[in-house]
Amino acid sequence: MNYRPRMADEAMDDMLSALGGFLVEGPRGCGKTTTALHHARSHIRMDAGPEVRDLASLDPRALLAGATPRLIDEWQLAPDLWNVVRHEIDDRRERGQFILSGSSKPPSDPSRHSGAGRIGRIRMRPMSLAESGRSSQEVTLAHLESGQPVSGRGRLTYRELAEAAITGGWPGLLDVAPRQAGPFNRSYLEDLCSSAIPSATGVRHDPVRMRRLIESVARNLASEATLATLAADVAGDGAAFDPKTARTYLDALTTVFGLDELPAWSVALRSKSRLRTSTKLHLADPALACAALGVRADRLAQDPEFFGQVFESMVTRDMRSMVEARFGAAYHYRDNTGLEIDLILEYEDRRWAAIEVKLGSSRIPQAERALLTLRDSRVDLQRLGQPAFLAVVTGTEYAYTLPSGVHVVPLSALAI
Repeated sequence: MNYRPRMADEAMDDMLSALGGFLVEGPRGCGKTTTALHHARSHIRMDAGPEVRDLASLDPRALLAGATPRLIDEWQLAPDLWNVVRHEIDDRRERGQFILSGSSKPPSDPSRHSGAGRIGRIRMRPMSLAESGRSSQEVTLAHLESGQPVSGRGRLTYRELAEAAITGGWPGLLDVAPRQAGPFNRSYLEDLCSSAIPSATGVRHDPVRMRRLIESVARNLASEATLATLAADVAGDGAAFDPKTARTYLDALTTVFGLDELPAWSVALRSKSRLRTSTKLHLADPALACAALGVRADRLAQDPEFFGQVFESMVTRDMRSMVEARFGAAYHYRDNTGLEIDLILEYEDRRWAAIEVKLGSSRIPQAERALLTLRDSRVDLQRLGQPAFLAVVTGTEYAYTLPSGVHVVPLSALAI
């Protein structure tokens, strides 16, 4: 089978040329192992059987023997390997030795070294529309950053965008019909609640309440819903569910990369506005939100309000993959005046860009005003510099640049 390139490929090459190795993390099924194998020359799978994990405790260095870069897949099943790998990198004094991949975070251990200077970190997510071939890729980040007007045409109609949303970016669903995505995503959620989370955390959270919590997150997708709101939603059957307990459940979901919260931007302001610091709720893929609520493509297309939430989550998934492939990060902005910006991209060199997400065209003027307000009267441009670009990402057909310089770009036309 031909390898389908991922945005993380170049970052992986950079890591291997600069460091002893890297760790690639992300939810199960997002393509970590396939991508890591593309860069590795030998590998060992820690989930191949108990005898492999036994060997990790009896003779861990034996697992490291092999052509380099050597992939250790699902390394978190034998977390003591981390320090063994780190010491081996020190002993060999060579770059590009190891790739570790993991679909959950191991329990914290004060004896585990951070790996700084030896092991880099890369986060992978389900495929963006560009990676899955659903984008025309006629508008790139470089186009947006150039300061020149953009043009292009998205590949997906409104209905096709709904189908892409309920399918998700799972590589295993690239060649299946949208109607087949529902069983896959429902099974994925069931596995998270009944198997993946207990295995990763060692704690058996109530699977019924975990499912209800995921449903609540789905209803509040791309919002700053409070723990009290989520807890009250879960406790709808009359049984008590404390907000602190809701936080422990969310943390467990984060451990297996099922929850992917978007942090608030910490930025210097020149106005008297005060920043809000709540994270925005996102699941590993917005398709999981649709599956949790039993929403199919027809119903999603007929519910513009919920589709708007799902679409924002799609854009967030894709833009995070793009900016993180360039060693940047993504945030959201909200202040006490009510000004909200859906996405802030912050590059490795500290440049920044701002994006508003609108499914349809009717709210593009509102989004344009918000972006210009952020630039012209909120952030301290003397400290931050001018934005690399301001853009409205939409579910519409055409890309163009407004007289203000704000770009309007269909998600299905975007690429890194």
